[in-house]
Amino acid sequence: MAKGGSNWLARWRREPRLGLRAAAAALLAADLIVAAVLFKPWAGSAEELDRQAVSLRQQVRERERALERLRGLVGKIEAARAADEGFLREHFLDRRSASSAVVDELLRTAQKAGVKQREASFQFEEVEGSGTLAMMTVTANYEGTFADLMQFLNLLDRSPRFLIVDSLQAAPQQSGLMLNFGIKLHSFLREEALAER
Repeated sequence: MAKGGSNWLARWRREPRLGLRAAAAALLAADLIVAAVLFKPWAGSAEELDRQAVSLRQQVRERERALERLRGLVGKIEAARAADEGFLREHFLDRRSASSAVVDELLRTAQKAGVKQREASFQFEEVEGSGTLAMMTVTANYEGTFADLMQFLNLLDRSPRFLIVDSLQAAPQQSGLMLNFGIKLHSFLREEALAER
């Protein structure tokens, strides 16, 4: 085998045309491979290419519809965010006006219901897990009849403020017609309130 290999090498040295022919054949084979890769004669007929183009156009239309749906969702999210901010502004107080606004509202509600407000106190605490809200707890004592108490609770329930009654304790006075009652309720404050603390 080594002898045959050396014979071929010796023959190539004697006849350089043979080496050139072999090199030309190798280049021609490489050119054919490159041409086959570039022109892809196996890619299919014109009809197949048309079907692929139709399929690609359909995919583009589907993606455009999905994009329009996403744009619609973005619009809905922005509208919901604006409604959320409006709800917070309308029903949640800011820190500067929270205590006076709630105490004033409780006084007006008590006068409408015919009950006498005695003392009232309030305290603030952050709502756990929320960086935008705080809670104000109001504890107040009143005097009135049972009917006045029911009217008072009904008016509180209809308040435009977001007031939540936490507890209510009532005890009759010695006269029997009047009640002493204490109420504990919560109101919520917006982010501006937290910035002021």
